[in-house]
Amino acid sequence: MVSPYPLDIQQTSCYSWDKDDLILKVRLQPRASKDEIIGVQGEWLKVRITAPPLEGKANLHLIRFLAAQFQVSKSQIVLISGQSSREKRLRIRSPTRLLPFIRPPRKM
Repeated sequence: MVSPYPLDIQQTSCYSWDKDDLILKVRLQPRASKDEIIGVQGEWLKVRITAPPLEGKANLHLIRFLAAQFQVSKSQIVLISGQSSREKRLRIRSPTRLLPFIRPPRKM
């Protein structure tokens, strides 16, 4: 089966682990025709969402979308940086499901 994500994670640093928390670097495209994860582009995970970039609506929509993708509650996702930028860093606490290219954290 071919992965829907074009690059192998070895070629990027769009995510890291802080114990059981996933730190994700996202480049957001608001006002898209549908919500979707495009793939890894350089150091960023490109995500398109339908919400406009007004009054925090895109950030809230992104959190809802990622919560569904990682099977966590919205309260388990924290926007670390990029509140008014397209480039964002998010913390996802103990994700239940991972995207195909994200490897689980190493247990020590």
